[in-house]
Amino acid sequence: MSMWAMSISPEHLRQKAQILQNIRAFFAARNVIEVDAPVLCQAGVTDPYLDNFSTAFTATGQPQTYYLQTSPEYALKRMLASGAGDIYAMAKAFRHEPESPEHNPEFMMLEWYRVGWDDRQLMQEVDALLQHILTTPAGDYLAYDEAFAHYCQLNIWDASQAELIAAYGREAQYDLQAESRDHILQLLFAEHIEPHIGQDKPCFVYDFPASQAALARIDETHPNKARRFEVYYKGIELANGYHELTDADLLQARWLADNAQRQHTGLRPMAFDERLLAAQRHGLPECAGVALGVDRLLMLALGVDTLQDILSFPFTQA
Repeated sequence: MSMWAMSISPEHLRQKAQILQNIRAFFAARNVIEVDAPVLCQAGVTDPYLDNFSTAFTATGQPQTYYLQTSPEYALKRMLASGAGDIYAMAKAFRHEPESPEHNPEFMMLEWYRVGWDDRQLMQEVDALLQHILTTPAGDYLAYDEAFAHYCQLNIWDASQAELIAAYGREAQYDLQAESRDHILQLLFAEHIEPHIGQDKPCFVYDFPASQAALARIDETHPNKARRFEVYYKGIELANGYHELTDADLLQARWLADNAQRQHTGLRPMAFDERLLAAQRHGLPECAGVALGVDRLLMLALGVDTLQDILSFPFTQA
């Protein structure tokens, strides 16, 4: 391929445009309005597993760091607190991670929020969207702990660290004894569960451990569980959703814990997004939200093996 030519084929380019129209039609029919969100902002994310691109802005005379957003989440939640109602954004996001068949550092994300909904209701709508775009059968639904019981023969609530490592059953490139419990659970999930779920139909995995809540709320009746879900189909993680945390004090506490973990692993702590914190103190409505990787969805819809095949210009050609 010539260094100047687009990566996507003309046929796939036209099909991609139609799929994006179909996504917008899906939300228009459900009275969820499309909004725009800034991608260059004054705050990044504290999540220790995410890394923002950053740039220095000097037009004001005082150098200031701005961050390309890893998702439109913070801006959309500020809009929700402002009374926007049911909204979605489909726009570029950026993550400082290596290019791979399933990741481009610049990518398209679809994120939407439903006011008054919980994660169970939102899973059903994600399922409906996948049926609409990919003509999939209705999805399977599998609790996180049930997945471990079935595929790893583990009770994750009672298993010791040594039992989790033993269940992994593979030689690691580093000392697993020194890793967190959640890190080992994530290894087990990736190696022993993901390959078996969502092959013939999407699989919704829900009720993650509270220690992996991110910005999801904790289940009031099961305080060891978070109201969080992920969606898998044909070996690809497509979406991550929450019954959203609305308590500003808990949000701040989680950011503090994130920064403590970042420092523990040698990463620099990140400043809080004070605007989002102020929005939650004003009042984020009860809601559920989900972020879905559009490029991965397009891979599945167009039947290609690498994300680069559905991009006009992948990162290395941009």
